[in-house]
Amino acid sequence: MFQEFSVVDNEVQVTLTGSIYVEEATAIRAKLIEYIDQGFRRFVITMQNVDYIDSSGLGVLVAVQKRAVQNGGGVAIKGIQGIVKELFELTRLNKVFEIL
Repeated sequence: MFQEFSVVDNEVQVTLTGSIYVEEATAIRAKLIEYIDQGFRRFVITMQNVDYIDSSGLGVLVAVQKRAVQNGGGVAIKGIQGIVKELFELTRLNKVFEIL
């Protein structure tokens, strides 16, 4: 799995690729919580090249969304497709996140 983080106009932009299992989810969570602790509230996570995400990965996204919303921000998910899109729809997370 590959991950890239950058800040553009006070918005944290994250690009994820590959498969996201518990180990990757833990690393992603640590990095995103760092940004939240620094005061960032808006996150755009591009998942166009993510081919699988497990429940721990989805849980991290939900936890970050909850913290961001509490701070007046939110998480937008960009480019989901295939099985990842199906998982978002099955779990109704497409109603929780702004899907771009």
